[in-house]
Amino acid sequence: MKPISYDPGFTEKYRGNLRRIINPSGEFNVRRRGTTWRDIHPYLFLVNCSWLIFGLVICGGFVIANAVFSLIYLKLGIQHLQGADTSTAFHSFMSAFFFSAQTFTTVGYGRISPDGVFTNLVASLQALLGLMALAIGTGVLFGRFSRPAARLAFSRQMVVAPYESGTSLQFRVANRRSNNLMEVEALMMLSTVEESERGLIRKYKYLSLERAQVQFLPLTWTIVHPIDQESPLWGQTSDYLAKHQAEFLIMIKAFDDTFFQTVHVRHSYRFDEVAWGARFVPAFEPDDQGEMLLDLGKLSEIASVENATAPKSLLE
Repeated sequence: MKPISYDPGFTEKYRGNLRRIINPSGEFNVRRRGTTWRDIHPYLFLVNCSWLIFGLVICGGFVIANAVFSLIYLKLGIQHLQGADTSTAFHSFMSAFFFSAQTFTTVGYGRISPDGVFTNLVASLQALLGLMALAIGTGVLFGRFSRPAARLAFSRQMVVAPYESGTSLQFRVANRRSNNLMEVEALMMLSTVEESERGLIRKYKYLSLERAQVQFLPLTWTIVHPIDQESPLWGQTSDYLAKHQAEFLIMIKAFDDTFFQTVHVRHSYRFDEVAWGARFVPAFEPDDQGEMLLDLGKLSEIASVENATAPKSLLE
């Protein structure tokens, strides 16, 4: 019987020495080429982009739209804007621009008013577009604020540490925010590049966890994969992981009780981000008032292991 082949969606085909499958930001290491403007969704872009880019797009769009309408008013004749300063060409443009901005936002201070059929038609159209833009902008802003997004902190490296009578592969996570995450589930896979009849291919293996779910995440959670005889890492060394370009793919799912929605977080560790013969230092302790103090700065702090009973190949 042909062995079952697991492909989580990254394909088994080996396309060269990738930096990694999942970037540290949690995004997949994929760039799309050959897309057209029809494939770009403005809402998805505005919701997913950074706040800096979002602010620049909104401000830039506002300035450009009003500049275009200002040129239209000037083309119709600045004399049709009663109360406008027409002493110079610059003052005429600025008067038209400010009138456009007031009309676009439906503020309408009243110092400058349109005169003539065509100018009033343009002002009416701009007011309508302004109302629509305000509605769309409000929806996008609400979407950015209401979208649940977990801010999990991952340890900078994994460790191969003693575990019971053997060893285990471990990493730590913690919630950076004060919101409560419940029913937190973790899944870990090992991706390696191996030789086959078809040449080099990627292989994926699920790694069993000591505890794949916790009900709450108020402190740190050390996720442990026991390295026993059923583990793909049994008897392997750091050289083996480097030779096979090993990458550990992490998927975490949790329920955010603030937004009452499920959130997903991705992360990965490459072979050179594994510390052998180390253990994590505790990152929380009670303070003088009896409250538990979590220090996120110690999330990645490790210490070397002495007098380990693990096999030598796992603690080199």
